[in-house]
Amino acid sequence: MTKGERLYEGKAKIVYITDDPDLLLIHFKDDATAFNGQKKGTISDKGVLNARISAALFRYLAEHGVANHFVDLPSEREMVARRLSIVPLEVVVRNVAAGSLAKRLGLAEGTRLARTVLEFYYKRDDLGDPLVNEYHIRALDLATPEEVAQLAATSLRVNDLLAAHLKPRRLELIDFKLEFGRTRDGQILLGDEISPDTCRFWDTETGERLDKDRFRRDLGGVEEAYQEVWRRIAG
Repeated sequence: MTKGERLYEGKAKIVYITDDPDLLLIHFKDDATAFNGQKKGTISDKGVLNARISAALFRYLAEHGVANHFVDLPSEREMVARRLSIVPLEVVVRNVAAGSLAKRLGLAEGTRLARTVLEFYYKRDDLGDPLVNEYHIRALDLATPEEVAQLAATSLRVNDLLAAHLKPRRLELIDFKLEFGRTRDGQILLGDEISPDTCRFWDTETGERLDKDRFRRDLGGVEEAYQEVWRRIAG
């Protein structure tokens, strides 16, 4: 496989085309952003660690029946993935009140929710990725009702699988963001990444935050937190 031209560059990744029309090469950067790009910085080796963590979790999910875009990890910060047309929705899965949900509902951070909450956000950087419901999704023709149902069911399945996988590794899955895309034949696959950038991981014993909140909130020990997540996932 040959790396081709740059297709897209986002806040955390650069995507390249390849000589295979169905495959892309994703380069994970060390750049870090928060608050819709208002805060910027660099986390040493973040790209390497996020690529490794994502690959390990994508492999685990595939082994348990969750189809996703991961193909291979040819280098320490590059991932080969199936080419997808991204569904312009982010699915956020919440098990414990934290971040924006805690503020929005007036809950103390760390409050366990009576049931898992699913939220949909419209992927529009210029609008700040606003929260939307199924009526908005239908009105904007972002996805069909059947696709929305599939995204929800898959997201809940991913939540169950990851929570069970991470518990013996002393990581509590507080909340996380998922993205999906369509293949050329219309199949919907899980895409993007699963990492401390997109998940809140708390130590099950101490409650220590082991994710990008350390960067958002200037808590220090950011690099060490990402390294610790990888150590636990790698076993």
